[in-house]
Amino acid sequence: MFEPKYIDAVQALVGGTTGVGGKSDGPIEKIYYPESFTPPSEEVIQAKLKELQDEYKAKQWHRDRAEQYPSIVDQLDLLWHAIDSGTLDNRDHRNKFYSTLKEVKTNNPKG
Repeated sequence: MFEPKYIDAVQALVGGTTGVGGKSDGPIEKIYYPESFTPPSEEVIQAKLKELQDEYKAKQWHRDRAEQYPSIVDQLDLLWHAIDSGTLDNRDHRNKFYSTLKEVKTNNPKG
């Protein structure tokens, strides 16, 4: 996911992408709409853009975690070993499944 752009705000305001296009960074004169469509004002677009960008920034922790978690294949392997060794219920160093995921969560707390 990329940081929201001007065109994303416009599309969010008009309910999708059908018939709306133009430069991703605006300005409003570079955006085209379907015929007989009343475009949102620049003020409304800027407010929506700020809202989308604030939401994007608030979820940085989520993107950071996604990059640091082991692959699903590796997580399943860790889970299998925890079950096989009888340490699945242990929340300590003996359970690599738990401790590996816990480390990622601790290093990237929710914002």
